[in-house]
This record gives sequence, structure tokens and C-alpha cells, in this order.
Amino acid sequence: MTDFTHFNEQGRARMVDVSEKQPTLRTATAAGTVLMRPQTAEAIRTGGVPKGDVLAVAQVAGIMAAKRTSEIVPMCHPLALAGVDVRFALGTDRVDIEATVRCKGETGVEMEALHAVAAAALTVYDMCKALQKDMTITGVRLLEKTGGKSGRYSAMAKVLAVCVSERKGEKKHPVDEIALRLNHGIVGDAHAGDWHRQVSLLANESVDKMREKGLALEPGDFAENILTEGITLRTLPVGTRLRVGEALLEVTQIGKECHSDCEIKKKVG
Repeated sequence: MTDFTHFNEQGRARMVDVSEKQPTLRTATAAGTVLMRPQTAEAIRTGGVPKGDVLAVAQVAGIMAAKRTSEIVPMCHPLALAGVDVRFALGTDRVDIEATVRCKGETGVEMEALHAVAAAALTVYDMCKALQKDMTITGVRLLEKTGGKSGRYSAMAKVLAVCVSERKGEKKHPVDEIALRLNHGIVGDAHAGDWHRQVSLLANESVDKMREKGLALEPGDFAENILTEGITLRTLPVGTRLRVGEALLEVTQIGKECHSDCEIKKKVG
């Protein structure tokens, strides 16, 4: 018989007793996005929103929300949080939000991180609704959690390799690290510059389909800068933002045509 720990003997919901659990260091990171018109985003950027500094107010709202999650979500435990960090990336038509929450306790902080993101997003909407009422709050989700019996959970993709080529037409080769320059791409890579495709990404799952045909393929063989795992790149809408280390990349194109003399065609036909 299944033991439903969230119900009492009368079958009613209860707040789970965690007194027997050992305190561990726990973290959680959540994310979300507020979509808006470019004019609204520009008003946030230039300080043209009548209510004031949108992101400063939203940051405080996110921190306050994390601390008071148990007052809003009925079965959450009151927690002594060790840290709350709310971050923003302002794009041409969006505000991307991330929140990381930490504590040392008997239960996790996933709800606190999600609540922080949701409250920050709602505050962005409230601050800007005089300029635009059809903004959309979307993609509120858990990215990662650590600690506790269940251990680590991650919805984030992995970077398996980073590759560069010093000259166009040459096969890319793996390197230990890369430096990304704003509106340029990878420093030292031949394909970086002032154009629409500065950094190329490729899913290792797609390469595996070619390997199943007996081809010996290594990172860089498909002229990719970044080889990923755990994300279906081809399904991402143009405009999607991906955090890679400390950098934020925006999807500008899905797929590309192969030149008749390109390294990819030489390798796989």
C-alpha cells in the first residue's frame, strides 16, 4: 500500500513532519520571463517607466516573496533562508528572471525560488502596466536544486565541448575555454563578427544519430562552437535566450545550409 505522506489519517492534506530529517545545505534556482513590446523594454532600460526603477523594485519583491513563501503556499514550511539572489537580463522584448535560494534545513527551497521568480515577474508587470497591458508572464520553472535525500536535480543542459577555428574553411577544434565578447561572438574564432550568427550550437544527440551510422565524429566536426547535451536545440523558438556560464546567448537562426566545400560535407557527405 502506498504511503501518502502529505495526507493525515482522515485523508486530509497536512504539512509534512520533517523533524526526523537531518539539516543539509539546500539550493534551488528557478527562472521565468516577461514578454513585452520593444518600446516597453526600452522604457525599462532608459528609466522611462512612470512608477520608477522597474528591476530594482522587482528584485526587492522577489527577495521578499522568497522569505514569505510559507505564508502564500499552504503546505510549505517556514524556513530560515541563508541567501536569496534575484537576477535579470533585459532584452529587446523581454525581461528574463532567475532566482537562486539557499538554506541549511530539513526541507528544500524549490518553492521559495519559484515564488521569488513569480513575484518579480508580477512586479515587472505591475510597474509597466500603464505602458502595456498585454505583457505575458511565461516559462516559470525550476532549473536546478541540490541537497536533501533526492540529491541534485537539473533541468539545465550541459556543455560537452567548446570549439574554435582560426580561419574560415578549417575544421573547428576543441579548446579548454572560450571568451565571449558582446555583439561579436567567441574571441579568436573565425566566424565571430558583426553578423546574425556569431556562435553556433549543436546538440550531441543529433551527432549521435550520425554516429549510429558508423561514422567516427568528434567535437568540432560539424563546425559547431558549442556542443550541448540535454536540450533539443532545433525546437527552440528564435529569440530564446540560453545562459552559458556567465554569458547570455540569443537564438537568431535554426539550422544552416551546407556549402559545397564545407568541412561538414567533407566529413559525412
